[in-house]
Amino acid sequence: MKTRILVYCLIFVVAASACAQATPPAIAQEPRPATQYELPAPAAPPAPSLQRAQPTTSVAGNTYQDYGVNPRTDTRFDNLSTFALDVDSASYAVARRYIRDGSLPPIEAVRVEEFINAFDQGYAAPNSAAFTIYADGAPNPFWVDGSYYLRFGVQSYRLPEELRKPLVLTFVIDTSGSMKEQNRLELVKDSLRLLVERLDWRDSIAVIAYNTNAQVILEPISGEQQRQILGAIERLTPAGSTNAEAGLRLGYRYALSAYQPGASNRVILCSDGVANTGETDVNNLLDMVSVYVAEGVDLTTIGVGMGNFNDVLLEQLADRGNGNYDYIDTLEEARSLFVDRLTSTLQVVAYDAKVQVDFNPDTVLEYRQVGYENRSLSDQAFRDDRVDGGEIGAGHTATALYEVKLAPGAEGRIATVQLRWQDAETRAVREINGNLNTWDLYPSFQASDPHYQLSVSVAAYGEVLRASPNIHTSLNEISRMAQQVARSLPGDFEVQEFAALTRQAALIAR
Repeated sequence: MKTRILVYCLIFVVAASACAQATPPAIAQEPRPATQYELPAPAAPPAPSLQRAQPTTSVAGNTYQDYGVNPRTDTRFDNLSTFALDVDSASYAVARRYIRDGSLPPIEAVRVEEFINAFDQGYAAPNSAAFTIYADGAPNPFWVDGSYYLRFGVQSYRLPEELRKPLVLTFVIDTSGSMKEQNRLELVKDSLRLLVERLDWRDSIAVIAYNTNAQVILEPISGEQQRQILGAIERLTPAGSTNAEAGLRLGYRYALSAYQPGASNRVILCSDGVANTGETDVNNLLDMVSVYVAEGVDLTTIGVGMGNFNDVLLEQLADRGNGNYDYIDTLEEARSLFVDRLTSTLQVVAYDAKVQVDFNPDTVLEYRQVGYENRSLSDQAFRDDRVDGGEIGAGHTATALYEVKLAPGAEGRIATVQLRWQDAETRAVREINGNLNTWDLYPSFQASDPHYQLSVSVAAYGEVLRASPNIHTSLNEISRMAQQVARSLPGDFEVQEFAALTRQAALIAR
């Protein structure tokens, strides 16, 4: 083990053994400040995100956006890769819905980073640090050309349920006529019932419904008044058109009226994403959300349904609203979101999280980031704190995968990984970094950590589904690999489900 002390940062590198490890090597941590519950006054409105609404694609009535595929980059011309972290997993759930319904998803619906982030990566949560950075890598199992897949992971600290912040939640529920199809509204109502079971005296909840117009179903009340909350949920019925603007405006109005300093103040939008009445321009809706974010109220979006589903609107609203975007297709997914991952879903520990990977041109000839196409930032934006990044919740994991070509006989530092974020409590900007070296690589893919193998398998699955020109394998091969990973991780339900999905996708593709 090698140890190096830097200012504000403890960096350590652990060599990867030839056998699979329970936890991949950690390369950086930073001491975590004591928990505080006093929120400072809202900051000035952030600079506009680099992302604006782009032309979209309609596939069988559903709206998606194709962000393309990252190219290979020669390190002699650009050795820095910079992006905003993403913990969303909606794209994987959307693709799963298509496959369960008997078809492959449209290529525009696939965001590979959201496939990877849908799974536990096996990272140990830090005890006394805000974040730990992990890194490992192994030879490319699909193409014998000397290339490697590198995995860089960020794991935030976990917060016990009893120490979480109070929740001040305002649900904005789409009750338009389209929510009657496929029992979409009923799935939302069942999901909310699961969440209500987790609320207590610390929490507050309000319910707003919108269709042609918006209306208050439940004024903000204590989370322990579960009978009244459940009664309000039961009264939700679908009818009319979809005025998302009216619903969001009324929802934010009540969220601000119930605002509690030191609490997690959040609007949760549940919808199929269609907006056909009121303000329907995506950019104008995004600008409206930015104003309320500056007031200290975050936004989470929950997507449901197929047939007139607007993936683009829900993803971009969540991005601009400092929140997460999830897609619910089953009650099991709702339970995972609102029960198993409640704290990570609703309590932010870091705002504007960005990563910059500095590849060493002496060891790395070229690199390609797998995914994060719509999260790419200019290299100068990494330390420009006006530029929006990603939001990370307590216990959240975010992973980035790279395909790299090493120089023949290369030895030494492969890359330095830098993480920069704004602490959600103190608003102080923090930064840590750590190195990945050639001696930290696994000697073969078969000898690598099972969770690393899972990440590569899931990424390849997404690459094939989106018809990436950079992947050299088939769904049949990925399915065989997924079965092997499932045998290595028998206690992980999501991994077992993934293995079954790859098998079904391979059958559909024949």
